[in-house]
Amino acid sequence: MSDKWHPRTKAVHAGTRRSQYGEVSEAIFLTQGFVYDSAEHAEARFLESGPDEFIYARYGNPTIAMFEERIAALEGAEDAFATASGMAAVSGALTAMLKAGDRVVAARALFGSCLYVLEDFLTRFGVNVTFVDGTDLGAWADAITPDTDAVFFESVSNPTLQVVDIEGVSKLAHAHGALVVVDNVFATPVYSRAIEQGADVVIYSATKHIDGQGRALGGVILGTRDFIRGTVEPYMKHTGGSMSPFTAWIMLKGLETMSLRVRAQTATTLTIAEALEGHAGLNAVLYPGLPNHPQHALTQRQMGAGGTVLSLDVKGGKTAAFAFLNAIEVGLISNNLGDAKTILTHPATTTHQRLPQDQKDTLGITDGLIRISVGLEDADDLLADVKQALERAR
Repeated sequence: MSDKWHPRTKAVHAGTRRSQYGEVSEAIFLTQGFVYDSAEHAEARFLESGPDEFIYARYGNPTIAMFEERIAALEGAEDAFATASGMAAVSGALTAMLKAGDRVVAARALFGSCLYVLEDFLTRFGVNVTFVDGTDLGAWADAITPDTDAVFFESVSNPTLQVVDIEGVSKLAHAHGALVVVDNVFATPVYSRAIEQGADVVIYSATKHIDGQGRALGGVILGTRDFIRGTVEPYMKHTGGSMSPFTAWIMLKGLETMSLRVRAQTATTLTIAEALEGHAGLNAVLYPGLPNHPQHALTQRQMGAGGTVLSLDVKGGKTAAFAFLNAIEVGLISNNLGDAKTILTHPATTTHQRLPQDQKDTLGITDGLIRISVGLEDADDLLADVKQALERAR
């Protein structure tokens, strides 16, 4: 692979391994284990494996290795470890690096499962967790102290689309020797410059834009080779959170078209957001690509675009929000995002249902909030659908 290749070229070709048959499409190695020429060969392989030597699919596999190398090249990371799901990546990265007595500072605005890992799981094993307003650099500066081991945040929060300053938080964390762990799923690998901006560890739910077609669960942890192979791999291979070879093949195929899909979806999302600004049936349109978004300037500097997701705060609370959802004809009511199909979610009663009301209020998750992950349908069809649903909700 050439370092001079542009991201779209890397997304198609990086990390490719071809068998003796010279196949064009990447091969799927659907095998759990691998055969050794002799007992001595097996002993040597377990002592030290080379880059194209494998032991067991939980430890590594040629198809999985292709996906790991390709996404690492695209992200600008030294290495990557592919996981069974996005949450396997979040929990695996944090659990592998932390121990009892360590301290994490995290943004409060997080996906519900991420909050569970931090608030309920890690604290159960003696990790101290402090939450801050992720958009307030002053709050980060006050909370990050010499005893801080890591910081964690979503670069764009789910579902209220707050944007955290990766470079600003990274400088504060690195001044105290803390690692910066970023869940970057809303930014997508297409718009990501997280490592260049200071992140030490970048996490994706590959279920979202990387697959992008609703087929498989997957995740990936990216970072330095020492961190991935020295910290993450021993934990993940012994606890069983590895990606399957078939899923890795799906993700390789997804990477080939990801840039085209994500850029088209982003353009449609901006069109819809601009058209709905000031709509009589809405309290607010939340989208980082709009000039009125509180972190619009940061979004442009950090990502260069607003991404594929917007949220609408529908007037009339839950009743109006449900009427809106039930009137939608093109989009689907579900809870994934980054799909080729437009998906609408009511966070207060689904993905963030179990949050206490005071936390929902703090995060801005109102009863009228609808998250819309924009798909690949025609922009005019989607906009007309949303407008008719808003009229029926009123």
